[in-house]
Amino acid sequence: MTNDGTDDKRLFLLDAYALIFRGYYALIKNPRINSQGMDTSAIMGFTNSLFDVIRREKPEYLAVAFDKEGSAERTELYADYKANRDETPEAIKIAVPYIQQILKAMHIPIIEEAGIEPMI
Repeated sequence: MTNDGTDDKRLFLLDAYALIFRGYYALIKNPRINSQGMDTSAIMGFTNSLFDVIRREKPEYLAVAFDKEGSAERTELYADYKANRDETPEAIKIAVPYIQQILKAMHIPIIEEAGIEPMI
């Protein structure tokens, strides 16, 4: 409760791909490879960021949003949106289902909507 006697509950919506890409590229020079040869950098980076948010912020409500198939609206507004970006690394594509399994195991809701992408 806050000083005025009201409940101060906070909702955190995390941008999955922002954290996944950040985690992957943070370890690009020293990738984390498991015993099967799989690059787990994106998984580790995402999970560390998730645990950091939970530990620091102690949110009462938490969900993770995955943009599915990008944003048609952004492409309509600007045809060259993402034109200069490289293809998503294979390690990130492989990591996404594992990350979603981790979230499901932690009972953290996943929000996934086609055509919707966070606009910061």
